Amino acid sequence: MMVNSLVTSLRSGQQVPRGKTIPVRGVAWDGGSGIDAVDVSADFGGSWQRARLGKDLGRYSFREFAFDLPARERGALVVMARATGKSGETQVNRLIFNPAGYHHNVIQRLYVEVV
Repeated sequence: MMVNSLVTSLRSGQQVPRGKTIPVRGVAWDGGSGIDAVDVSADFGGSWQRARLGKDLGRYSFREFAFDLPARERGALVVMARATGKSGETQVNRLIFNPAGYHHNVIQRLYVEVV
Protein backbone atom coordinates (compact mmCIF):
# COMPACT_ATOMS: atom_id res chain seq x y z
CA MET A 1 0.00 0.00 0.00
CA MET A 2 1.34 3.39 -1.02
CA VAL A 3 1.38 6.47 1.21
CA ASN A 4 -1.76 8.47 0.49
CA SER A 5 -4.08 11.19 1.82
CA LEU A 6 -7.53 12.60 1.17
CA VAL A 7 -9.04 15.94 2.08
CA THR A 8 -12.53 15.24 3.43
CA SER A 9 -13.66 18.72 4.50
CA LEU A 10 -13.77 20.34 1.02
CA ARG A 11 -15.09 19.51 -2.41
CA SER A 12 -13.96 20.80 -5.79
CA GLY A 13 -15.99 23.78 -6.93
CA GLN A 14 -16.82 24.83 -3.38
CA GLN A 15 -17.07 28.55 -2.66
CA VAL A 16 -15.72 29.89 0.61
CA PRO A 17 -16.09 33.40 2.07
CA ARG A 18 -13.12 35.77 1.99
CA GLY A 19 -11.75 36.72 5.39
CA LYS A 20 -12.53 33.36 7.00
CA THR A 21 -10.30 30.34 7.43
CA ILE A 22 -10.82 27.31 5.26
CA PRO A 23 -10.74 24.14 7.40
CA VAL A 24 -8.62 21.60 5.52
CA ARG A 25 -9.27 18.26 7.25
CA GLY A 26 -8.66 14.72 6.13
CA VAL A 27 -6.97 11.39 6.63
CA ALA A 28 -3.62 9.90 5.62
CA TRP A 29 -2.41 6.29 5.57
CA ASP A 30 0.41 4.10 4.31
CA GLY A 31 1.67 0.53 4.20
CA GLY A 32 2.45 0.23 7.89
CA SER A 33 5.39 2.50 8.74
CA GLY A 34 3.03 5.25 9.94
CA ILE A 35 2.42 8.82 8.82
CA ASP A 36 5.23 11.22 9.64
CA ALA A 37 3.78 14.42 8.14
CA VAL A 38 1.07 15.95 5.98
CA ASP A 39 1.73 19.20 4.16
CA VAL A 40 -0.92 21.46 2.61
CA SER A 41 -0.59 23.78 -0.39
CA ALA A 42 -3.01 26.40 -1.69
CA ASP A 43 -0.96 27.46 -4.71
CA PHE A 44 -0.84 24.28 -6.81
CA GLY A 45 2.20 22.97 -4.94
CA GLY A 46 4.31 26.12 -5.15
CA SER A 47 4.66 26.23 -1.37
CA TRP A 48 3.74 23.82 1.42
CA GLN A 49 2.83 24.22 5.07
CA ARG A 50 2.75 21.55 7.75
CA ALA A 51 -0.65 20.34 8.96
CA ARG A 52 -1.36 19.20 12.51
CA LEU A 53 -1.56 15.45 12.87
CA GLY A 54 -4.12 13.63 14.98
CA LYS A 55 -3.32 10.79 17.34
CA ASP A 56 -1.24 7.92 15.95
CA LEU A 57 -3.51 4.88 16.39
CA GLY A 58 -0.89 2.36 15.27
CA ARG A 59 0.21 0.52 12.15
CA TYR A 60 -2.18 0.45 9.19
CA SER A 61 -4.57 2.96 10.77
CA PHE A 62 -5.76 6.20 9.23
CA ARG A 63 -4.21 9.32 10.73
CA GLU A 64 -6.26 12.49 10.79
CA PHE A 65 -4.76 15.84 9.81
CA ALA A 66 -5.95 19.45 10.11
CA PHE A 67 -4.87 22.78 8.69
CA ASP A 68 -6.58 26.19 8.87
CA LEU A 69 -6.01 27.97 5.56
CA PRO A 70 -6.62 31.74 5.58
CA ALA A 71 -8.85 32.96 2.73
CA ARG A 72 -7.45 36.47 2.39
CA GLU A 73 -8.05 37.31 -1.27
CA ARG A 74 -10.84 36.62 -3.72
CA GLY A 75 -10.08 34.16 -6.48
CA ALA A 76 -9.35 30.54 -7.25
CA LEU A 77 -7.21 28.29 -5.07
CA VAL A 78 -5.93 24.78 -5.71
CA VAL A 79 -5.81 23.05 -2.33
CA MET A 80 -3.56 19.99 -2.08
CA ALA A 81 -2.48 17.69 0.77
CA ARG A 82 0.69 15.57 0.54
CA ALA A 83 1.43 12.81 3.06
CA THR A 84 4.86 11.47 3.98
CA GLY A 85 5.35 8.15 5.73
CA LYS A 86 7.90 7.41 8.43
CA SER A 87 9.64 5.28 5.79
CA GLY A 88 10.37 8.52 3.87
CA GLU A 89 7.94 7.70 1.08
CA THR A 90 5.90 10.70 -0.15
CA GLN A 91 2.85 11.01 -2.36
CA VAL A 92 3.57 11.69 -6.02
CA ASN A 93 2.50 14.49 -8.39
CA ARG A 94 1.97 12.15 -11.35
CA LEU A 95 0.48 8.69 -11.60
CA ILE A 96 2.95 5.81 -11.71
CA PHE A 97 1.12 3.52 -14.10
CA ASN A 98 0.81 -0.19 -13.33
CA PRO A 99 -1.84 -2.60 -14.64
CA ALA A 100 -3.28 -3.50 -11.21
CA GLY A 101 -3.68 0.16 -10.16
CA TYR A 102 -1.91 -0.19 -6.82
CA HIS A 103 0.22 2.92 -7.31
CA HIS A 104 -2.64 5.39 -7.41
CA ASN A 105 -1.39 7.77 -4.75
CA VAL A 106 -1.40 11.00 -6.74
CA ILE A 107 -1.77 14.16 -4.66
CA GLN A 108 -5.43 15.20 -4.62
CA ARG A 109 -6.25 18.59 -6.13
CA LEU A 110 -9.34 20.51 -5.02
CA TYR A 111 -10.38 23.66 -6.84
CA VAL A 112 -11.89 26.17 -4.41
CA GLU A 113 -13.10 29.73 -5.04
CA VAL A 114 -12.79 32.46 -2.42
CA VAL A 115 -15.73 34.88 -2.80
